[in-house]
Amino acid sequence: MSFTPPASFTTRPTLRGSFGMSASTHWTATATAQSVLERGGNAFDAAVAAAFVLHVVEPHLNGPGGDLVAIVRPAGADEPIVLMGQGPAPAGASIAAFHARGLDLVPGAGGLAAAVPGAVDAWLLLLRDHGTWELADVLDYAIGYARDGHPLVAGAAATIGRVAELFRDHWTTSADLWMPTGEPPTPNTVVRNPAYAAVLEGLVAVGAGIDDRGLRIDAARREWMTGVLPRAAAFVRTPHRHSDGGDHPGVLDDADLAGWSASFEPAVSATFRGWRVFKAGVWTQGPALLQTLRMLDPLDDELLDPSTAAGAHTLLEVQKLTYADRDAWFGDADTAVDIDALLADDYLARRASLVGATASAELRPGSPEGRPPVLPPLRTDAGVTSAGTGEPTVDRRGQTRGDTCHLDVVDRWGNVVSATPSGGWLQSSPAVPDLGFCLGTRLQATWLLPGHPASLIPGRRPRTTLTPTMLTRGHEVIALGSPGGDQQDAWQLPVLLRMLVGAYEPQQAIDAPSLHTAAVLDSFWPRTWTPSGAVVEDRIGDAVVEQLERRGHRVRRAGDWALGRVSAVGRDADGLLWAAANPRGMQGYAAGR
Repeated sequence: MSFTPPASFTTRPTLRGSFGMSASTHWTATATAQSVLERGGNAFDAAVAAAFVLHVVEPHLNGPGGDLVAIVRPAGADEPIVLMGQGPAPAGASIAAFHARGLDLVPGAGGLAAAVPGAVDAWLLLLRDHGTWELADVLDYAIGYARDGHPLVAGAAATIGRVAELFRDHWTTSADLWMPTGEPPTPNTVVRNPAYAAVLEGLVAVGAGIDDRGLRIDAARREWMTGVLPRAAAFVRTPHRHSDGGDHPGVLDDADLAGWSASFEPAVSATFRGWRVFKAGVWTQGPALLQTLRMLDPLDDELLDPSTAAGAHTLLEVQKLTYADRDAWFGDADTAVDIDALLADDYLARRASLVGATASAELRPGSPEGRPPVLPPLRTDAGVTSAGTGEPTVDRRGQTRGDTCHLDVVDRWGNVVSATPSGGWLQSSPAVPDLGFCLGTRLQATWLLPGHPASLIPGRRPRTTLTPTMLTRGHEVIALGSPGGDQQDAWQLPVLLRMLVGAYEPQQAIDAPSLHTAAVLDSFWPRTWTPSGAVVEDRIGDAVVEQLERRGHRVRRAGDWALGRVSAVGRDADGLLWAAANPRGMQGYAAGR
């Protein structure tokens, strides 16, 4: 049996050209990135400009108080590197301190869950070291949209509507910012954020009179970390409503902020079908995709086809094993797994041998270094991860499954960026009135369990779900990623398999029906899992669903166009650039020529 052929129709073409390509989860960010390329900027200038625009136009999916993971490859570099924009836990955020508040989980909303915000400093670091533009020119796009307004996307309007009661009753500064009329805005309402525009203008102003471009950017970085963010930290130290229903003060302080900065670090990699696949390290969930691809590599092509019952079953079962390893072994701690042990041939062969003909209902982490795995308590009674277009679901207590943005850029010189900014969603914590943004809640991805690699440890990064991807083969390159929390790599996997094994065009692969396993420990409060759970798009077909259910999968149908928000850019073997973007949610677009 051959790989299922692609559909003859795609929702938009795979773009091709020789000048430059951009793709993201919002058309305005894509247009911004392409505008920078057209005006002579490189891919890094374009990505930074687009990223600040995403703070403004997708405020329910990311914000200045959030975080960032990116994989970047400067032209001529042998390998890409990781742009690390994930800040650590504050000094006052200890397991004992949370237990003293009667908490057994880090809340999913509220300032107590705030790590050091890393996104803005990381973007400015990228601009300084690899961009060419002045900060004023890069930020001009976002300043304009924040000051003059932009039409609010439907997802943002829906999110504000879900938390309207929380805003009115408890987070009144958020109500002032997002509901100035007293009611949630409707889609396409023109919204403005003059406070955030003033913050960005202030970052530009601190460099006035400094002769050197790099020093001007460094001045903005210092102003952000020691001038702007301390005001946000002070604001959330006033007790306010959290997702557990209690009122708590935040613990982030000036010393936490002054002692941290973004950085570059090596990527980790593995091979699949002749490609090198690059991810960030085990402080992210990224290496789970490397494990998955390595376990799938030796299998026959028909077992890698997501559109068949045999292929879908194989993908679901292999990912259960690799995500069980994630949940036991990944984190920013001394007890985290060594990447070489995780990707060792003999270890992966032992793991692959556990895949059977029926769905496993167990969480089965391995022992890549011979140590017994540590797992937190498994919760199944607080609901399951929502399957939808990736929009956050929130309620009046502030319970949130905040989602994410993604952007990719490749330029004519060979510079490439794959970036996944997130956190600081408008529903994360109360808006700081004179700043126009709120702090993020990434600490909810940590466990209040001593000895686990993803435990809450002051000064250590929470294990993040942010997981952009880059692949290379000779002169070819692919940069891609997706929002989706725990599902980010699960949604990238079918796209990669259809491109690299099934020979699909990028847009064909993105359009094709997707699926993911729900049998993973949710990284977001209230941290549940669904044994044997699988979520599929209805377009995968009744026959496949019925066969998966006969194999023991608890299948949930999500709708025809519901799973995955993958965007991608690349360069093919002939040197042509290409781009493709996700149609789900009717927000993401690619552009280029």
